[in-house]
Amino acid sequence: MARTIVVKQIGSPIRRPAKQRRILIGLGLNKMHRTRELEDTPAIRGMVRKIPHLARIVEERG
Repeated sequence: MARTIVVKQIGSPIRRPAKQRRILIGLGLNKMHRTRELEDTPAIRGMVRKIPHLARIVEERG
């Protein structure tokens, strides 16, 4: 089974640069306090690392 991580949106994309908003959309997040279970890849971790003020990894599974 593939490893997965749970990513939670903790900040609003309002008044943020367009690049940061696109990263949130790429992660499948668009509203506050939503969570997504995503495959644990370097690309996904890199996206979360670019926006630590907007999204956080809350759990690692697998």
